[in-house]
Amino acid sequence: QVQLVESGGGLVQAGDSLRLSCAASGRTFSSYAMGWFRQAPGKEREFVAAIGQSGGLTYYADSAKGRFTISRDNAKNTGYLQMNNLKPEDTAVYYCAATGIRNSERYFYGNSYNYWGQGTQVTVSS
Repeated sequence: QVQLVESGGGLVQAGDSLRLSCAASGRTFSSYAMGWFRQAPGKEREFVAAIGQSGGLTYYADSAKGRFTISRDNAKNTGYLQMNNLKPEDTAVYYCAATGIRNSERYFYGNSYNYWGQGTQVTVSS
């Protein structure tokens, strides 16, 4: 079992930055790839970014490329999502997730992930 707890969300203005954190406990964090997803009101959950077990490979949704950076510190059992130049359309609940799957083609899909955090709200005002 892996327990995930997100933090770092909040209310910001368009153009501001936020860094989300995902603290993991339980089984060895470095054994899992990690992803970030988000869900806006009335919309389906969508993929934002993912990072492989060692942190060497990263993957982004088109909406995140150039603005968001995913990273991880396995020594601290923590993953991060740095979000810059935030836009109102980034408003959502952001979830981190972990998977033992090593096929990176699966990282884009929520049903590939075994463990989920409770989510943190990000609200971007215009």
